[in-house]
Amino acid sequence: MKDAKPKQGGLNAEIQSRIGHQLRAMYDDVVRQGVPDRFAELIRQLDSPTAAAQVEAGAKKDGSE
Repeated sequence: MKDAKPKQGGLNAEIQSRIGHQLRAMYDDVVRQGVPDRFAELIRQLDSPTAAAQVEAGAKKDGSE
């Protein structure tokens, strides 16, 4: 059975809306910044066949495969 009383301590719709708008604005700003060149280079290195072979060799060496 549902309780007829409204939930106390919750945020009203106006506050939820304001928080949502602020979070979207912050997130949009982060997305517009893009991935820094250094991170993109690290990702490319990790995606390379050489990096994959090194990770596999390390796993075999450690016995964690």
